[in-house]
Order: sequence, then C-alpha cells, then structure tokens
Amino acid sequence: MRYLSTAISSLFIFCFLFIACQINAQTIDAYFEKIRKNESELTAFISQMPKGGDLHNHYSGAVYGESYIKWLLDSGLCINIETLELAKADNTGSCNAPFSKLSYLNQSMSSADYEALKYRLLRYWSTLEYDQLHTDSRAEHFFTTFSKFNAASGLDFEGGLKELKQRAIAEKLSYLEVMLPNITCKKPNKNVFGANDDIAVKNYNDRLVALGINQNQVLLKNLLDSLYKRIQDSLPVKATADGTNAWVDGLHKSVDGSGLAMRYLAFVSRNTDPLQMFMNTITAFETVSRSKGNIVGLNIVSREDGTISMRDYWLHMQMFKFCHAQYPNVKYSMHAGELTGGMVPPEELKWHINWAVSDAGANRIGHGVDIAYEKDNYQLLNYMSSKPVPVEINLLSNEFILGVKNDKHPVLLYKRFNVPIVISTDDPGISRTSLTEQYVLLAKRYDEVSYQDIKKYVYNSIQYSFMEEALKQKITVDLKERFSVFEEYILSNKR
Repeated sequence: MRYLSTAISSLFIFCFLFIACQINAQTIDAYFEKIRKNESELTAFISQMPKGGDLHNHYSGAVYGESYIKWLLDSGLCINIETLELAKADNTGSCNAPFSKLSYLNQSMSSADYEALKYRLLRYWSTLEYDQLHTDSRAEHFFTTFSKFNAASGLDFEGGLKELKQRAIAEKLSYLEVMLPNITCKKPNKNVFGANDDIAVKNYNDRLVALGINQNQVLLKNLLDSLYKRIQDSLPVKATADGTNAWVDGLHKSVDGSGLAMRYLAFVSRNTDPLQMFMNTITAFETVSRSKGNIVGLNIVSREDGTISMRDYWLHMQMFKFCHAQYPNVKYSMHAGELTGGMVPPEELKWHINWAVSDAGANRIGHGVDIAYEKDNYQLLNYMSSKPVPVEINLLSNEFILGVKNDKHPVLLYKRFNVPIVISTDDPGISRTSLTEQYVLLAKRYDEVSYQDIKKYVYNSIQYSFMEEALKQKITVDLKERFSVFEEYILSNKR
C-alpha cells in the first residue's frame, strides 16, 4: 500500500506539473498573440526573450561604423574627406593630399563639421538614410560597403569581436557563429603549375571555366584530382591553415569567456578566378579540418548575380563536392538563392539552391530567397525537410538588398514544408539592425508564425550550429531554463 500511495502521489505531481506547463504555454501564447501587432510591445517582449544563436553573421558587416571611426582615430590610415576613401600613410607616416588623418581632422575642424563628417561616413558604410541620400541600387550600395570600410575593419579584430560578444549577451543570445576574413592561398610563384606559371595558370583557368560551362563532371573530376595533388604538394596549404588557426585561437582566448559561446567560420569569395578559388577552397577546408575546435566550418560568400558567380556557380559547387570527399568531417553553410525575380534572367533562378544542396552537399543554406523559382521546388523543399538542410533567414537584409518582404518572402513556404528555419542577422552593422529586430519582423509580418514556432527557431539555432556536441547539449539545457525563467517573468509582469 505504501508503494501504491507513493506511486499515486508521484503521478499526481506529474499530472499537476504537466497541466501547469500546458496552462503556462497557453497563457504565454495568448499574451504573444495579443501584443504581436503592436511593435513597441512586441519589441519589449522579444528583447527579453532568449534567442539561442546567430549563425549567419559576417564579422566586418556586423561591427557598427561608430567603432570603425573610433579605430581610425588611433590608426595611421588616411581619409579623403571629399570621397571618403581610405588609404595608408606614406613611409614617413604622413598623408599625401588630399588625404588627412582623422585625428588631425578631429582637432582642426569645428565640432559641427567633424560630426557631419562622421555622419557622412556612417551613411557611406551602411544603409542609414539610404533612401534620402543615394542613387545607386540597393544591392550595389550594400555590397560595395565592404570595400569602402575594408581598411578600417581590420584595425582591431579583438575589439570588434568583443563588441559583437557584448551586444549578443545584451540581446540574450547564447551563441555566435562569426564569419571571419576570407582565407586566401598565396598565388604560386615557383613553377607550381608549369615551366611558366603565368601561362599555365591562364590555361588552367580557361580549362576550368570551359568544363564548368559544359558541366563535364568526369573531365572536371580528373582535373581537380590532378590540381589537388599539385596544390597540396607544392603550396604551403597546411602552414597557411595552421597560421590561420593560431591567429583565431589567439583572438578567441582574448575575447571569449563567460556569458556567450563563440565559434568561427572561414569563408571563400566567389569572385576570383577558378584556379585561385580552388586553392582557397582547399585551404579553407584544410583550415577547418586542422582546427582545435574554434573554427567549426566554412562558407562561400559574395553576391550571386555577379559575372563570375553566375558563370562559375556549378563549378564552385563541384569544388565543394570534391573537397567534401577529401575532408568528410568538415561542415559548411552556403550562400545560395540570394536572388529574386528581375535580378537575373528567369531561367537563371532555377538552380542555385538545388545545386548547393544536391551537388555541393551544404549542411545549411544562407538566405534561400529564390526557392519559389527553383526547378522542382516542392521536391527540393521535401528533401531539405527530410535531410534536414536548415535555411538561415535574414529578413531585413533580404528586404533591403532584394526588395523581398511580407508574402513575397518564402519564410512561410519553408515553414509549410517543415524545413528547419534559423533566424539570423547577416550584416547587422551595415543594416543597422539586431537579432531582436529580425524576430520582431518575423512575428509582426507573419501571423502563421506562433510563439511556439519562434521558440523552435531559437532551438534550431543551437541544434543546427556547427559547434561541438557537448557544448550544444549544454547550451540547450541552459536555454530551456532561460525560457522557463523568461516566461514566468513575462506572465508575472504582463498587463
């Protein structure tokens, strides 16, 4: 009887807790539905909500321009106040006209004129007040900002990562997966590819382009095999990889600590000649494979509608497929489908995500905006759901660059096919945004996305991250506790 009584008591407690959780969930859901159309109330709610991780975050585009201006004050770089171009000082440390050091301008200009200069820089480097001031296309403005502030973005990586970390902690994140500057294998200079490297490199580039255009898999595989062996034997791929890892490990040690886990992605740019692209891709895969745990994956980046990107897209996917066979444990996300109708001819919208998923074997897809235009899109969506291949949704970035928002955005299409969704920021420094704003946009624009869906997307950002499994499990347990505390707090303070 004693055991029966204990069992009944335990069952009663379990039922009570289960019912309490159900009531709590229903109450928090009801409150969320009540406030979702009021942006200030919704922002107050989301800002306090645990957000898991941000998996699509470009370092140079994530740091705010105010930090770059601060770094310029302490640097030897020069600025042209008319064009806002940045340049290095000469051998004596001086700037040649019409360039000046920002520190000099700060002292010599009136406070009003200097503040106006700073504001011009912020607009030049970001989307701030774009509609009032710019005549170039949104995509052109967005993608060219990187080259405009490139010299400043590399001045203080430690300071930049600390900024990203503190902002993520303030936003209630648990994890950041940051894309650090691209890994570039040095160009060959000692007869690596032939008796005359310049001619040999051109010949290899021509052959790679032709094989890519003709999509000849057999001949391309044979050529990549030959090139891979030569690159590994003749170029300092392993030394470059080890050097990159040492640099990142040093940064990580100085930046990371309690409050937030940070890991890093290498990346390669689409906008290079194919032989250089293949060397860079091999080096990036080698870097991740030799990492001690801080560089956890890689990505391919840059605008997809560029001349080289479009011409060599299939070729790039085959390079990733080839490298995956050599480094089967290396994970990678791929920018794919960051396009929409009108950007390219309609027939060119049919294969970006498909090839990234089926040919290249991407673990995650970044953006995925053109999914509705892809060939056999239902079949592709079902495959992404079953595999699974998550999609990283960047709402504000997609709105600015592509003009895609509301029901033109495919987020609900992915939801209906049960493709795992991850909400991320892309380039929050350029877009002047935050992860909080991305969730606010999601909730306000899409009534079909419930609070429970949003919680699922938060957990997805941990589940589909590339961090090590032990840390993933630890953060997941902590996230459950953080959600419990958050929901109790909201329900006890709601009006």
